[in-house]
Amino acid sequence: MKRVALALVALFVAVAAQAQILRADELEAYAKERYGDKWVDAATNLGSQLELDKNNAITFQQIIEAPGKSRNDLYVLLNYWFTATFNDANSVLTLNDKELGTIIAQGCVENIAEHVGGSNSYVVSIKPVIKCDIKEGRVRVTYTVPYYSVVKMVGGGWISALSAMDSKPKEPPVTRSDENWTLDSCFPFVAKDSHKKTSCKALVMAHAYSNVVMDKIEECIKNGLTGNEDDDW
Repeated sequence: MKRVALALVALFVAVAAQAQILRADELEAYAKERYGDKWVDAATNLGSQLELDKNNAITFQQIIEAPGKSRNDLYVLLNYWFTATFNDANSVLTLNDKELGTIIAQGCVENIAEHVGGSNSYVVSIKPVIKCDIKEGRVRVTYTVPYYSVVKMVGGGWISALSAMDSKPKEPPVTRSDENWTLDSCFPFVAKDSHKKTSCKALVMAHAYSNVVMDKIEECIKNGLTGNEDDDW
């Protein structure tokens, strides 16, 4: 019985590790390797290739062929992957309809970019929507970033930090303000952007994450989540 329990724990750990998508620091390393570490140049190049959709979001779509796999087979695999991957307070399944053949989840990668200005500081995260439409022998994956999710610390800039080091009267307390930066207000989709460098890094990281998500889903479709989901058991 003890061996069975240990085996189940090992399987759970293996599944969790396989399904896990990159953390922000791992994603940054991946993005630098793929695009370089000059965020403005990389974002400018990406911007020349991308267009915002009708909702002013960036959307990537890929059709993954899966010859010989039925609609039900693909649903089981993807349901397994989505359930294992999007299972915390920040990344959740929003639709899982077997009859419709559609699975939708909202992911979350926190702190993909940050900026400390004179008065305020900013931490940017993304909450991409990942949708899979399933048919016989194929899956259409749609990845959408509708906006950048930003935590703005009003009074958290470098001026306040300097003031705290001298004998001047204390500055007003730092307060938090949650904002959504729409992509049509951010560089490179608009020329004038007061948070240009931050927006550039956010775009590059969001694009890199789309590649990782697509690769993970394709791997799951073609080889299964753990590599041993077959009928020979």
